[in-house]
Amino acid sequence: MLSSLSALLSAFLVFSLVILPLHAEAAKPAKKAHSSQGKTKKSAAHPTSKQTATHSKRSKSTLINKQRRVKVARLATVPQRPSKARFARVSTLPSTLDELSLFSSAALVVNASSGERIFEKNARSVAPIASITKLMTAIVTLDMQLPLHETITITDADVDTLKNSSSRLLVGTTLTRGEIMHLALMSSENRAAHALARTSPGGTAAFVARMNRTAQSLGMQKTRFEDPTGLTSANVSTADDLIRLVQAANHYPEIRGYSTSEEYSFISSVNGREYHFNNTNPLVKNSTWQIGISKTGYISEAGKCLVMQAIINDTPVVIVLLDSAGRQTRIGDANRIKRWLESSPNAILRAG
Repeated sequence: MLSSLSALLSAFLVFSLVILPLHAEAAKPAKKAHSSQGKTKKSAAHPTSKQTATHSKRSKSTLINKQRRVKVARLATVPQRPSKARFARVSTLPSTLDELSLFSSAALVVNASSGERIFEKNARSVAPIASITKLMTAIVTLDMQLPLHETITITDADVDTLKNSSSRLLVGTTLTRGEIMHLALMSSENRAAHALARTSPGGTAAFVARMNRTAQSLGMQKTRFEDPTGLTSANVSTADDLIRLVQAANHYPEIRGYSTSEEYSFISSVNGREYHFNNTNPLVKNSTWQIGISKTGYISEAGKCLVMQAIINDTPVVIVLLDSAGRQTRIGDANRIKRWLESSPNAILRAG
């Protein structure tokens, strides 16, 4: 019996000193792995602010608890430098690469003297033209030979109810037809352009019909006007047609003077305050440019637009830029074209 008790005691000591420690050591990795797995699930369900911040960075992998984790970034949110592929915002304009990396989806540069096409990109694609419309509004007004000294009063009928655009040309303001045209061309005042059409013989509808007849007579086959301001996206044309419009406008001294005027001020007949207006094209104030005709345009459907007649390298050229993205990109495109013409006067580029 004593020998049996001794054997039982020896077995207990072996179990306590050897078996239990080995079992505990073997259990530790399993417990750690279980804990790590729990944390991973929690992190995936509730990302921390640090993990969320990685969405603005490119994908990268890191080692966490000796396991490689991949942080997946939403690349669409990453700001990138502009590439040469400009994606058209106007649905009718294809996205086209060009050698000058222009932001404008459609562009055309023509030698005004010879008619030679120096640069073109989607020049025959139809697109909304926004306030470029006002060049035709001025042409039709002048062709009707209405007195420029005759006064016109802005009324509620001239207020934009389509886009609800703002205007500092207050209802009740009385100016001469010449001043009204000046503001329509220089500052792209929509109320001014509408007032020119409204006060013409036959009213606005007859005026718009004249605009379309004039476009056809100029050979602007893909051009259509629905209003005298350009606020509607139904006013459409092509860069090709707009070359004809700018060249026609260049025959009118009033359009050349008004469209390139830097600024204009008047005392309002409504409240006696002085109102100061600037040209919507900052390039008319740039001494490195010689601009004879200028008109900007913008509505969301058309993007930023710009047409100009200018002298570059002692050569008269007409520049048309349509559907440009960004606040100053049409100006940047014009400067890129100018630098290119100055450095490569004999080059000809075609894209699209």
